[in-house]
Amino acid sequence: MKKIMGVLGAGALAAAAFTGPALADAGPTLKEVQERGTLNCTGHNGSFLGFAEVDDNGNWRGLDIDLCRAVAVAIFGDDESLNIVPVSWAQRWPSLQSGDIDVVIKASGGTFSRDTELGLQFSRPYYLGTTVVMVHKDLGVEQFTDLDGGSVCIPAGTTIERQVAAYADRTGIKLEAVTFEKTEELREAYFSKRCDAYAQWGPTVGIARSVSDNPDGHVILDDVLALEPEVAIMRQGDDQWVDVINWVFSALWFAEQEGINSGNVDEMKANPATTEVGKLLGVTPGVGGPLGLSDDWAYNVIKTVGNYGEIFDRNIGEKSDYGMPRGLNNLWNEGGIHYPMVFD
Repeated sequence: MKKIMGVLGAGALAAAAFTGPALADAGPTLKEVQERGTLNCTGHNGSFLGFAEVDDNGNWRGLDIDLCRAVAVAIFGDDESLNIVPVSWAQRWPSLQSGDIDVVIKASGGTFSRDTELGLQFSRPYYLGTTVVMVHKDLGVEQFTDLDGGSVCIPAGTTIERQVAAYADRTGIKLEAVTFEKTEELREAYFSKRCDAYAQWGPTVGIARSVSDNPDGHVILDDVLALEPEVAIMRQGDDQWVDVINWVFSALWFAEQEGINSGNVDEMKANPATTEVGKLLGVTPGVGGPLGLSDDWAYNVIKTVGNYGEIFDRNIGEKSDYGMPRGLNNLWNEGGIHYPMVFD
């Protein structure tokens, strides 16, 4: 290697140094999305509060919806080309495998069987959630084992079913599982006392309790049945599409880490504090071409959707109706698990 470098003259080295990265050929999914002119991303077959719900004006909103918006903006420059496809939990995988949707961003965990049996591929986790159980306070239940012989409402077609069954086996109790496809039906069944307990993803349980008619009439048990990383899920065999999703998520975390938000991104672009910020915002060329995107894709995402903290706060955090704490879903420098990859 030293001999080869020695042969290269200064002019050749300079030319190599200033040669920009080549524009990548779009992978099959990105190419199809660009040619179609729309990104098909998952919604919910009802209202999954805080993550995928429809407001009074008929517009989709939620943390998962905003991540779908971020991907659409990265590709098209705005979110007008986003098509939200309502699907049930069980419909996620057939819809993805058939090509009806391009990516699943729907509070979905990365699991071994989904990887090896269904042929799916995952992004980095964008949310870390626990599986917990809520019970009617008047039952006097203090821990999971007190539910022996009782019934529990569970969302059908999810990992929650297996987690509840495994935890019941581990603790030596028997439970009657009552499953529902729609979240509204699930909540209604529990709150009307068709079930003794309600097992779900932690944020969903917390939000359901907070919006109930009598929050104090329900107790979330201390038992943690499982810990699940929520990821975007794609078909296997298209690494560039996985790269696009991962770098979009990373841009959201990096922007928050560097104090860049939807309100100040123009100022930050005009006067980038570091070379990495300049690269992120497209001041320095090269952040788009290798992904098959424009160099201003991350700028457009932050300007339109905001950073990860903004997305979290307005949908489920302190600026939402639900007031969920960030907890483990904070950035690494705030005691959480999220961190960006490096925009070098």
